[in-house]
Amino acid sequence: MDETTSSGFHSKLMYRHGYFETTLKLPENRTAGVVVTFYASNEHKYPSRHDEIDFEFLGHIEGQKWVLQTNFYGNGSTNRGREERYELDFDPSEDFHHYRISWTRNRITYYVDDVPIRHVKRVDAIRSDFPSREMKLYGTIWNGSNWATGGGQYKMDLSYGPFIAKYSSFVMSGCPLNETGPAQCNDYLVGLGDDIGPEERAQMRNFRSKLMTYSYCYDKKRYDVPLPECVFDSEEFQHLQKLDPRTFGSSK
Repeated sequence: MDETTSSGFHSKLMYRHGYFETTLKLPENRTAGVVVTFYASNEHKYPSRHDEIDFEFLGHIEGQKWVLQTNFYGNGSTNRGREERYELDFDPSEDFHHYRISWTRNRITYYVDDVPIRHVKRVDAIRSDFPSREMKLYGTIWNGSNWATGGGQYKMDLSYGPFIAKYSSFVMSGCPLNETGPAQCNDYLVGLGDDIGPEERAQMRNFRSKLMTYSYCYDKKRYDVPLPECVFDSEEFQHLQKLDPRTFGSSK
């Protein structure tokens, strides 16, 4: 990878819902501006109205924590960003860690090392903004210097390259698209409910109340009225308000 080229791969099959996982080790040293991703998308099939579910690592500079961003949108609704960001309490460039997307008709759950970090339930008012069509799985590394690290403050420095992201242990399990009939779902997905259990919910609240640094659901400068899937959590709100009182200055 350099200033104008990138690298990536994608699955051969498309999936309508599924359980997707990889283990990933990020590039070492200073990686400001270098974006590494694991995501599902159908942009190649629906270029102007695609769906997407994202894990995005936003580069790293010395002395700061790694930032992970999650996002999703459906039917090309990119003008309504649903980003969340977290400062990880481990160094993802030192060893492999697990990242998982669990996507059904009615929910999306993101996991890091088997801990749920974000859970989105589809509500009627979200309409086509919720990803609903078949997607491929992707892994990419590319130059996001104009926005990724510190909002674009820190640029990619090629003298620290080469930048190498290592992926392994893929799981792509779900409902592969069948061109001649309905998608055939595996037993795991058929039995997957639309919510997470109390133990996982407690793990998620602990992660978010300590490590989340941004959520669109609490950003009144961006959305006067929260988007319909947002669920207010006082612990999350108080944590974000302490970090950035200007952005998260009052309760919704």
